[in-house]
Amino acid sequence: MKIGLDIMGGDYAPKANVLGAIAAHPLLSSGEQIVLIGDTQQIKPLLSENGFNPDHFEYVHTEEVIGMGEHPTKAIVQKPNSSISIGFQLLKEGKIDSFASAGNSGAMLVGAVFSVKTIPGIIRPCLSTFLPKLSGGVGLMVDVGANADCKPDTLLQFGVLGSLYAENVMGIANPKVGLINIGEEDEKGNMLSLATFPLMKDTMLFNFIGNVEGRDLFNEKADVIVCDGFTGNIMLKLAESFYVLTKKRGLKDDFFDRFNYENYGGSPVLGVNAPVIIGHGISSPTAVKNMILQSRDMITTGLVGKIQAAFNN
Repeated sequence: MKIGLDIMGGDYAPKANVLGAIAAHPLLSSGEQIVLIGDTQQIKPLLSENGFNPDHFEYVHTEEVIGMGEHPTKAIVQKPNSSISIGFQLLKEGKIDSFASAGNSGAMLVGAVFSVKTIPGIIRPCLSTFLPKLSGGVGLMVDVGANADCKPDTLLQFGVLGSLYAENVMGIANPKVGLINIGEEDEKGNMLSLATFPLMKDTMLFNFIGNVEGRDLFNEKADVIVCDGFTGNIMLKLAESFYVLTKKRGLKDDFFDRFNYENYGGSPVLGVNAPVIIGHGISSPTAVKNMILQSRDMITTGLVGKIQAAFNN
């Protein structure tokens, strides 16, 4: 198994990424290899400083970097030797089994669709994030930013993708899927939710439990919450602020500590033909370590193959 990691992506690259890879290495088995993609002249000194044997990793040298503020499509085309572009080329060629980066999220989405392509039958890939539950478990929310505008059939597919991830990677049997809305009643909502509800109610593709509200994000009502990317991204950023606010107020709370993005690594891109994970731009070494472990889990569970089978039947 070869787990690809973009060393040049993120606000604290390359140091945070290299330290994250060092932290992840002892947690992997002997058959699981991390491939560092980036400027090796910057990588090697960091390994030496930390007394780490460079032979534990594989390396692919790149000269260019896609900046966080660059236009995603133009950057992918105009910088073919960037760490993100090379990472996706390796993924397409099967030389790595997954690719993760804390760099330009738009470039990561574009790169995924251009290189390994969207799984046949899927309208649009989506981004997911984890939701800490009061009971101690974790739920999933899709989409959280890949698709600001959606149609009903797209949301239906997000329900399938989220359910498959929750079941196969998170180990939740028969996950409960809810549609985010402004009320629990069947007839509530805007035009999108009103048109989506009957599709989900009639489907046999997942365990739909009806509409859920914002107050249900962190309780046990649903394991998977479906929404358009505009709504999901707003809720994601709001939820992330809880951890920051408790710290600023000097409060120590185990539940709100679980809102720290570092605990989860990154957001899996669901619906493309290989495991791809997008990390937070401010990813710390701990976040990068968890992004690598998350990549490993997506590979070992065969999630992509299971999604392909679900949409090709």
